[in-house]
Parts: sequence; C-alpha cells; structure tokens
Amino acid sequence: MTARVLVVDDVPANARLLEARLAAEYYQVASAETGPKALRIAAEWRPDIVLLDVMMPGMDGFEVCRRLKADQPTAHVPVVMVTALDAPAERVRGLEAGADDFLSKPVEFDTLLARVRGLVRLKRMLDEWRARSETARTLGLIEGPTETPSVAGARVLVFDDQDAEASLLQEWLAREEMLPGLARNEAELWSLLAVIDFDLIVLSLSLMSEDALAVASALRVGGQTSEIPLLLIAEPESRERTLRGFDLGANDWLLRPVDQNELRVRARNQVRRKIYQQRLRGDVDQALALALTDPLTGLYNQRYVMHHLRHLMARPQGNGLAVLMIDVDHFKRVNDSYGHPAGDRALRAVADTLRANLRIFDTLARYGGEEFCVVLPGASIGEAASAGERLRDAVAQMRFVPDGRGMPHRLTVSIGVVSSEGAELTAEGLLQEADGALYGAKREGRNRVELARTN
Repeated sequence: MTARVLVVDDVPANARLLEARLAAEYYQVASAETGPKALRIAAEWRPDIVLLDVMMPGMDGFEVCRRLKADQPTAHVPVVMVTALDAPAERVRGLEAGADDFLSKPVEFDTLLARVRGLVRLKRMLDEWRARSETARTLGLIEGPTETPSVAGARVLVFDDQDAEASLLQEWLAREEMLPGLARNEAELWSLLAVIDFDLIVLSLSLMSEDALAVASALRVGGQTSEIPLLLIAEPESRERTLRGFDLGANDWLLRPVDQNELRVRARNQVRRKIYQQRLRGDVDQALALALTDPLTGLYNQRYVMHHLRHLMARPQGNGLAVLMIDVDHFKRVNDSYGHPAGDRALRAVADTLRANLRIFDTLARYGGEEFCVVLPGASIGEAASAGERLRDAVAQMRFVPDGRGMPHRLTVSIGVVSSEGAELTAEGLLQEADGALYGAKREGRNRVELARTN
C-alpha cells in the first residue's frame, strides 16, 4: 500500500532519515522544517498522514496539529505526533489538539511503519465512506453533512487475567464513554462474544493461563470475530511476540506500563475503524440500493459507478485510482445452451466471486450485460494488475453447474486495466481505455488481463 507522507521536523537530518526509510518502502514523502510550511504543503499536496515533530521554533507541533484539524480539507488527515516528551500532560495536549497517535523519540522504524500502515488504512476507509456519502448526497438520497462518528456506547471486551490492570483498563475506557466488559479466561471470552457484538477487543499478551497468540489467531479465523479490531497489550521486551501478534491480524498495540491517554486514543481509532467498516457495508449502500443497484446481482449499476468515478476524479488525486473492466468470456454460449435462467445464475456467481476478492473500499458494479467494472481507489497500475489477476483466477476456479445437478460449465473472464497515474483522462476516458484493454485481452485469447496503452 502506497501513501503520501508529510514529515515535519526542524532538524534536517531527522527529516532526511525518515524520508529515505519511508521512500524505501515506496511511500511518497514530502518534508517541511517549519509549521507554516507544513500547513502550506498539507493544503496543496493533501497527504494521507502527517508525522509531526512537537518541539519546533515559532509554531510548535501542537499548534500545527490544531490548524490542520480546524481546516476542512485536512481535518481528516491522521496526525502522528513525534516527541521526546513522555509526560502524560504533553500527551493530553496532543489529544486536545486533535492528534491521532503518538511516537516517542528515538523512533523505532518497524513501530513507525506499523502505525503508518494502520492509520493510512483507516483514512482510506474514511475517504471512501465520505466519497460514497457525497455521491448519495448529490443524488438527493441522503441529507446533511458527513460527521466523524462518536465512540460513545461502543462495546469493548478486555481479555486480561491480571485484575488490577484489567480494572484500570476498564476505568480508562469508560472515560471515553465506551462500555467495557471483562473476560479472565477463554471460556468467558467466547461466551461473551457469542451474545454481544463487540466493537473492540483489548488482549493482554501476558496471560498467565492462556496462549494469547493462539487466542489472537482464533479470533481472526472465526467468522463472527474476524473483523473486530484487536488491540494488544505487551511487555516492552517482547517485541518479537508483539510483531507476531500483528502478523496474526492484530490492528494495534500498547506497551506496558499502559498510558491512559495512549489507550484512549488507540481504542478510539480502532472503534471508529469498525464503525466506518459497518457504514461502508450498510448505511450508504442501503440508501443507494433502490436507485443505483442492479436487481440481478445486487451490485451497483452503471449510473452509480459513472457518478462515483467522476466524483473521485474531481478530488485532488494524491494516490490516483485504477479501473478494471471485466467481461465474462463466451457468455452467449451459456444462454444458448442452458437458457437465460442459467445465464442469470452465472452472472450472480461471477458477481459474488468478484465481490469476495476485493477490498471493502473498492467499488464493484455491473456495467451492463455480462460486463463488470471495478474502481480501485489509491491503487497503482501494478497493484491493479495484481488485483485483476486475482479476480481472473478466482473466477476460473469457480465450479458453476448450470442446472444445479449436471456437469459443471467452466466460466472465465477477460480483464482490461487502466490507472489514472500520469494520464490526463476524464472518467469517461478512463473507462474507454479500460474497455480498449479488455477487448485486447479478448483478441489475445481471453481469460487474461491486459493493461491499457496509457500505462
């Protein structure tokens, strides 16, 4: 995942070091040595995340953060405050200024990278939610501004068998108006998860009687719990164990001794992440369903995807986007051989397979007939090509039985891919280029992915 990162530090050596490390991970990086310059770059460049030093001459990091959060175009850009000050009072100042996260100097790069990835994912989800809300609002389907959701009333499950720490965690979460619950062993954990839809799980990696990493793995495998954000609490010396938890699917972590303000900000971020997920799946989609979905597949229709694509391209494209045009190969044979009801079942099966293999903030539409369209926000041409191959392979692996009981009929798709990177194209132009690449894939033998000439 690539993203735009703005590094703000008045010490050039620090900024250059971070620039080099982040660029090596394929992030686009800009830097500023003063607060006013940082505000100018943020307004013009629209970064995905800001790494902000606190101690700067003139305008300090707290004031820069306040101004970023007060300006509508940058209000939703995550700000990570990087400071040598570990005093709780300084963290409170950062929270009051609107900071989304904290890192202490000297910065450990693996930790920084994990924080950046997590916050960029959260911002992408928020961007897509806001874009869909704006699409619905301009079409007159919903009214009112898009607001940052409150975490009040969110249900948080603390899994910790150290009573003193567990009590403190619950008390601090309650100060965010969250509703904390407690599990001291696995039996209590699964019992509570079976009856309550939790918005966050806080898991201690220092359980006395349970293997916490095994618990984390089980939470991620279980269908009911796989998308509940997971926040780990670990000992400072157990870095490898913490990173292993992250590999297993944890979303964030805290190190002991747990700081109240850090717990609150990280819990708040993860709860909002789940809220955005739910809204992406439900609220806006439900509002659009009647007018803008295809009744056969339940996907968005051509009208929606065209309007949505124009809206995305009208915004400053910090990360660009990509479009896939997908056509079911030899679809007429299905209708001719098995009848139109079988053809309808084939289209629904293809639609379900495509949907299952896309990110939650990607947009999938039935463009017409046996043709589908996918919009991939923030995807490079390489990422889009990989996504196309993944979708092509997933359809080719389907087992479709036209009459429900006879021999299977193999379905395949051809895919055309185009990216907005470096291309001066309108929404219509992008779709036209993707369509041209699609027909190139058909000419070359079908069941393949082709890139547009512009890429």
